[in-house]
Amino acid sequence: MNNNKLKITFLGGVGEIGKNMTCLEYNDEIIIIDAGLTFPDDDLPGVDIVIPDMTYLIENKSKIKALVLTHGHEDHIGAVPFLLQQIQMPIYGSRLTLALVENKMKEYPKVKYKAISVKPKNVLKIGSFSIEFIKVSHSIAGSLALSITTPVGTIVHTGDFKIDYEPIDGEMTDLPRLGEIGRKGVNLLLCESTNVCRKGYSMSEKSVGRTLDEIIKNHAENRIIVATFASNIHRMQQIMDIAEKYKRKIAFTGRSMINVSEVAMKLGELSFNRENIVDIEKVDKMDDKEVLIMTTGSQGEPMSALTRMAAGEFKSLKIRENDLVILSASPIPGNEKNVYNVINALYKLGADVIYDELAEVHTSGHACQEELKLMHSLVKPKFFMPVHGEYRHLKTHKELAITLGMEARNIILPSIGMQVEMGPNSLKEIGFVKAGQRLVDGMGIGDMDSNVLRERKQLSEDGICVVCVNINNVAGEVTGEPFIITRGVVYSDEQESFVQDAKACIIASLKEIDLRGVEPSVIRASLRRNISNFIFRRTKRRPMILTIVTLD
Repeated sequence: MNNNKLKITFLGGVGEIGKNMTCLEYNDEIIIIDAGLTFPDDDLPGVDIVIPDMTYLIENKSKIKALVLTHGHEDHIGAVPFLLQQIQMPIYGSRLTLALVENKMKEYPKVKYKAISVKPKNVLKIGSFSIEFIKVSHSIAGSLALSITTPVGTIVHTGDFKIDYEPIDGEMTDLPRLGEIGRKGVNLLLCESTNVCRKGYSMSEKSVGRTLDEIIKNHAENRIIVATFASNIHRMQQIMDIAEKYKRKIAFTGRSMINVSEVAMKLGELSFNRENIVDIEKVDKMDDKEVLIMTTGSQGEPMSALTRMAAGEFKSLKIRENDLVILSASPIPGNEKNVYNVINALYKLGADVIYDELAEVHTSGHACQEELKLMHSLVKPKFFMPVHGEYRHLKTHKELAITLGMEARNIILPSIGMQVEMGPNSLKEIGFVKAGQRLVDGMGIGDMDSNVLRERKQLSEDGICVVCVNINNVAGEVTGEPFIITRGVVYSDEQESFVQDAKACIIASLKEIDLRGVEPSVIRASLRRNISNFIFRRTKRRPMILTIVTLD
């Protein structure tokens, strides 16, 4: 490779929301920025999470020098365990980010790794790369932007950010430093695009706190349940402060809420009197006005604590008429149906529910248009690539940059697998590498073309039919009556006639074969073909067919 050019490879987080992963490569050195996951759509039955395809990294693992993490959200750190199982490398991130990684790695005790904590204004030298960490506001503490000095120029990677003029921790996004870096000259800006379609500014986190305070003050006699993102430690801090102000004890429920709160308290990111924390098992014995429950489930996740409460399946706590449930989160696109199903179920149980359509109980951690304009104006890049968003977000962000005076020819819209080459005065697409998504479930890591996934989809869409026959292959005859069972193929009122006709089809198909000495595989193949054709004629479906042949 020409030593005055740098490669940028996008393995995730562009043209999609989630599984963020970008690589910078100069000669024989690669640094990785983030390693995130996303959650599966409904058309991926049985899949737990989706991670980037890491083939390119595995093929080039001798070049990899470090993994740099911008912050601790799952879409930026969720794939770290899978990456570390394949490639050993040091990891750099803020204290909270690394603590959350460490918590995840407890499930992988055999994987060894080195974690190095960094702070804003630290400068890290990794081979040909010099990385400065810059404080940014986001919906999780310890979020960082990166200013990366390379032999061919400076790259600013914003990570996820917003410009909050009233941040909970008292430290704003470091706009002065971003301006200084911009004045020195920036070749390329990689800027997040999640909220680019929203005009104006994002609301301050403290505004949410004021709204929550007012609501809790006005419901002094209610038992209060607040559902929010476990990772939003600043939101959690505000809720805990309000609870203490109104002399309420706090109970945490939901595994991620408990884990993150413990990690954050240990690091000092959450400050609270531990004597005011009670076990969820004790809540039903307390007066309603004395307790506030903080829970997971703000996105209507099927197994989350709030969803189980709404279904009456949470043994430690039953929803009742004096409960006020606050959903301090907005539905992530795609989760709306689940969220509203939970809200409806809570109402039916007698609870009152307050959510973002009724009050300002949530604000995004991502920059809206005016904040993005400010970032562009401070950094003043020669070239620009929008990241962290679906194609509509990237395209809108490109148009926003053009309105600020950037020429369209200096902007590239990246996609998964795209490789871009940057020189001191150039940026161009040079091709694609193998990339995409890998599917993770309890069995391990698979891919979109796996037989397992195809079979799951077939089962979910068309059902299953099991056929059992017993054959005396010496006499060449069927012994006993064929057995057939179906699931998800026909309605119950059709089942009896369907089974009788299916048995007749089985017997007819066996008469076509000389059963004396024949291999069971031949019989199974004939049965599968004939019963499949019978079912398709009857139902227009192609269920999974399992044939079992036993020989006397």
